[in-house]
Amino acid sequence: MSKKLTLLTMVLAATSLHAQRDSLRTRVLDEVVVTANKQEQKQSTTGKVITVIDKHVLEKSAGRSVAQVLNETVGITINGAFNNAGTNQTVFMRGAGSGRTLILMDGIPVNDPSQINNEFDLNLFSINDVERIEVCRGAQSTLYGSDAVAGVINIITIKNNISKPVNLKATFSAGNLNTFRTNAQVYGKLNKLTYTARHARLNTNGFSTAYDSTGSKNFDKDGYHGNTSSGSFQYALTNRFLIKGFVLHSGYTSNIDAGVFNDDRQYQLKSNMLNTGGGFQYKSPKITVTGNYQFNETTRAFERDSADKTAFNYFLRNNYFGKTQFVELYANIPITKNLSLLQGVEYRFANMNNQFRSVSSFGPYNSGFRDTGVSQSSLYTSILFNNKKGFATDMGIRLNKHSMYGNNHTLTFNPSYQVNENIRVFGSIATAFKAPSLYQLFDGFSGSKDLQPERSTTIEAGLSNATKLFSSRLVVFYRTTRNGIDFDYVRSKYFNLVKQTAFGVEYETSAAITNELTVRANFTFLSIADSTQSRLNFKDTAYNYGLRRPGINANIVLNYTHEKLTVSISGKYISSRSDVGGYKKQDVNLPEYFLLNAYTEYRFNNKLKLFVDAQNMTNKKFFDLRGFNSIPFIVHTGININL
Repeated sequence: MSKKLTLLTMVLAATSLHAQRDSLRTRVLDEVVVTANKQEQKQSTTGKVITVIDKHVLEKSAGRSVAQVLNETVGITINGAFNNAGTNQTVFMRGAGSGRTLILMDGIPVNDPSQINNEFDLNLFSINDVERIEVCRGAQSTLYGSDAVAGVINIITIKNNISKPVNLKATFSAGNLNTFRTNAQVYGKLNKLTYTARHARLNTNGFSTAYDSTGSKNFDKDGYHGNTSSGSFQYALTNRFLIKGFVLHSGYTSNIDAGVFNDDRQYQLKSNMLNTGGGFQYKSPKITVTGNYQFNETTRAFERDSADKTAFNYFLRNNYFGKTQFVELYANIPITKNLSLLQGVEYRFANMNNQFRSVSSFGPYNSGFRDTGVSQSSLYTSILFNNKKGFATDMGIRLNKHSMYGNNHTLTFNPSYQVNENIRVFGSIATAFKAPSLYQLFDGFSGSKDLQPERSTTIEAGLSNATKLFSSRLVVFYRTTRNGIDFDYVRSKYFNLVKQTAFGVEYETSAAITNELTVRANFTFLSIADSTQSRLNFKDTAYNYGLRRPGINANIVLNYTHEKLTVSISGKYISSRSDVGGYKKQDVNLPEYFLLNAYTEYRFNNKLKLFVDAQNMTNKKFFDLRGFNSIPFIVHTGININL
C-alpha cells in the first residue's frame, strides 16, 4: 500500500476516534430522499444505500463538471472526468461496466440509444442546472428497469423552499487554459406557480486530448464550447393536484483527436440534446398518484475535413440520431400506519439511426444504420413496511416485456433494523437486467443479433452509525453477472461472456472536529473476476480485474469555515489499474496517482461571494485512459451573485 494511501487511512481512523469521543457539537444528518422508493422519506427509514450530494457541496463546485463531482462519491469511478472537456464520461459504479448505471433527471430515466451502451452523456449537464444529486447504489431494476444494474444517479433540478416571486442568481468565473464559465438563473413563486429558468455557458481552449508520448510532435489544443438552457414550472391547480412541465436543451462542440497517441487538428464532435415533458401529482391522505411523460432527442456528429490528403478518411461525416419516449404512472398507497404499497406501470420506446460518409485515398465510402427501435413495458409493485420500532423492509417485483426478448422479471428484498438511536444494520438481495443496446445488436461491423440480455444478482450488507458529531456507513457487496455483454477486441464483435463476479467494500464518513473544522471521507475497495475471452486471441481466459477500474479509490475533504471565509482542501487517491494495450497486445498497467485540490470562498454578504477553485495543485502527470492526457493544474476564480 502506498504512503499516500496509508496517510489517508490514518486520517480516517483519527477522525473517527476523535468524533466518537465528543458527541455534542453538531447534528445528525438524516436527509429526506426520494430515489429509494419514489416517495419522500428519511434516509434512516430505508435500508437502501444512498449518498446525497447536497446544495452546499454543489455550490463549492462552480469550477467543475457534474462528472468530476460524482467522481468523488464512494463506489463510483467516472473514466473521462479528468480528461479534456468533451471526453466521453464512462460511469463505473461498483465496478459494473458502462451503461450499467441508470441516470435519472428528477426521477425520470434519461439515456441515448445511439450510444454503444445506451448510456447518457454527462457532458450535456451543466453543474449550474443541478440542485442536488442522490446516488442510490445496488441493483435497482425492480423500481427503475433495464440498465439499473449497479444503481441509479438521480440528478435533481427542482428548487424547493422558494417564497419570493422573483429571484436572480448569476455566476461568472475564469481560469487558465482560457476557460470561461457563465451562468444566469431567474426563479420564483407567484401564488400557485413555481418557475425556474437557467442558462449556462462554458468555453475553454483545453489541452491536447491525445498524449504525445515523444514530446516532439506539437499536438494542438482541443477546445470545447457548450451551452445549456432549461426551464421548468409547477402549478397547483388545487391543494391536492399539481401539474408540471420542463424543457432542457444542451449542446457542445468539442475538438477531438484521432485516437490513442494520435493527434488530429481537423476532427470535431458536435452533440445536442432536447429533453422535454411534463406530468402531474395528486396527493391525498389515502393515495398519492404521479404521472410523467418525457421525450428525449439526441444528435451527435463526428466531422473531419482535413487539408492533409495523405490522412486516411480525410473527409468524414459520422452522424448519430437517438430518440426516447418514456411514460409512467404510479401510486403510493398507505394501507396502515406501518404498511404502504407502491404500484406502477411504465412504457419505454427508443430508436436510433446512423449515416456514415467518408472520402479517402481509396475513394468515397457510404454506409448507414437504418432507423431501428425497441420498446419495453413494465408493471412493478413494492411493499414497504416500517413498524416504527426499528424494523423496516422493502420487497418488490417487476414484470417486464421487451419487444425483442419477451418477458423477464426482477426481485428485491431489502430489510433493515435500527439497533438503537445511533446504529442501523441493513442488507439486500436484488436481481437486475440489461438488454443489449441497438448499436450492439445491429451495427453492421461489430453488432451481433444473437446477444442475450445481461442478468445479475447483488447481495449486500451494511452498518451505519450516526451521532451528533459523527456519521459513517460501511457496506459490503457481492455481484454475479451471467451473459454479460462484452466486446471482443480481436474480432471486433460484441458477445456474451460466461460470468463476472464483483466484490466490494465501501466506507464513508463525516465528522465535526471542531465547530469550524469538518471532514468528509470515503474509501472503496473493488475486486472483479471475469470469465471471458482473451484480448490477445479469442480463446477462453480469465481476468482478475476490470479494465480502467481501480481496486482502491479514496477521497477526503477537510473544510474550515470561520465567519465569512471557507477553505476546503481535498485529496483523491486512485490505485493502479489496467487498460487495453492495443490490437492483440497484453493489457497495460496505468500507475496509481494522488491529486490535491483546494477551494476557498469569501462571502461579503448573502448576495455576493468570491471563490477560487484549484484542481491538481501539484500538476501531477497521470492517466485515466491509455494514450490520452488528463488535467494539468487548473485554477478558476469567480463571483457569485444572488438577488
